[in-house]
Amino acid sequence: MAPENLTLLTDLYQLTMAQAYFREQQMGEATFSLFIRSYPPNRGYFVSAGLTDVIEYLEDFAFDAKALDYLAAQKLFSDDFLHYLADLRFTGQVWAIPEGRIFFQDEPVLELTAPIIQAQIAETFIINQIHLQSLIASKAARCVHAAGGRAVVDFALRRTHGTDAGMKVARTSYLTGFHGTSNVLAGLRYGIPIVGTMAHSFVSSFENEIDAFRAYVASFTNNAILLIDTYDTLIGARNAVQVAKEMAARGQKLIGVRIDSGDLAAQALAVRKIFDEAALAEVKIIGSGGLDEFDLATMSESNTPYDSYGVGTKMGTSADAPWTDISYKLVEYRARPMLKLSPGKISCPGKKQVFRHRDGQGYLQRDLIGLRDEEMGGERLLKEVMRNGKIMGPHPSLVECRAIFTDEFASLPQNVKAIRSPRRYEVNLTAKLKNLRDETVEKIGRS
Repeated sequence: MAPENLTLLTDLYQLTMAQAYFREQQMGEATFSLFIRSYPPNRGYFVSAGLTDVIEYLEDFAFDAKALDYLAAQKLFSDDFLHYLADLRFTGQVWAIPEGRIFFQDEPVLELTAPIIQAQIAETFIINQIHLQSLIASKAARCVHAAGGRAVVDFALRRTHGTDAGMKVARTSYLTGFHGTSNVLAGLRYGIPIVGTMAHSFVSSFENEIDAFRAYVASFTNNAILLIDTYDTLIGARNAVQVAKEMAARGQKLIGVRIDSGDLAAQALAVRKIFDEAALAEVKIIGSGGLDEFDLATMSESNTPYDSYGVGTKMGTSADAPWTDISYKLVEYRARPMLKLSPGKISCPGKKQVFRHRDGQGYLQRDLIGLRDEEMGGERLLKEVMRNGKIMGPHPSLVECRAIFTDEFASLPQNVKAIRSPRRYEVNLTAKLKNLRDETVEKIGRS
């Protein structure tokens, strides 16, 4: 996780195209638009995330000596092009939907305008960061919603796809309402509360389960949570009752127990009964073990007596929808509108804006995708975040992005954020954008 120059974190064809642009002196200003073409199954919205990493990358963009030496050794690039790269910096402009805001299919979440070589090389990193973080933020938001007000904690680190993904999962899940993370480095780097209990190995290392429980609470008298399903969950619950009573005699309290396997709903009911009958109603029950938003929704609907959940693998990998059809397309070059006409992948030309309209109660009602210079009423979602290669003003902190999401999500209609078969939110093109698209298609057809 040491800091590293990320300028070479790009696909080779970005650099080969860059040299061809350079040779032909094709150096004009280009605008690229980043958007997601379609929803994964059971999705009705996306959450913007990853913008902080993108703008920091662009502001620091520079090929260092090590990168240039490596490229020279590939025998692909000319000396004059490598000299050009040595002085290359990002000098462009970025408009984007801020982190924590909701966006929808086909809406530009980011538009970048810069000399075409700069815009082209940056494509891979931009897609990489916005794709992963918006995907996980959307999945995590669904888990928080499905939990029905119960706290949810990120347990995903061990099975995320590498160290960077593990860090970004912790960050984006916290952005969308998770209460904390098991990832200690993420706690340090992002200021996220860290949460943890114990593993089955700790319990099984002792001769008796109750001895493991006693040893653990001796070290953590103020925040002990016991894992009770290593052998038999109900026996584990009764052992936890015994330890809780011993703690009470010392003026201490057992915080809770965790169940990580088996029929989680049935076991929660049985364990809750054991603690209630022992006059320990204050002891919390935490559920974990392969959970996702579908499980949480089912347990919320049946009022299963969990107080909170640890959610890991399926959230941290977005297991049911591990990718989206995200695209970064050229929409303007040298002030000329551009688009792609491949079947099923037609894009919209020109620099754009998204206009958001709400109903009389403040709920999101419909969005219009139009040209940036249009006036269509409502809120203009895309904000200018970089100009002349520099970040504009202080970027919102993670805590501020979390507050932005909380406010935005509360205004999203319930049937749009449904866990299963959500209603399609209304998104239309303005007449001016439709006309520009039709005119551009006609011009391309005549060329």
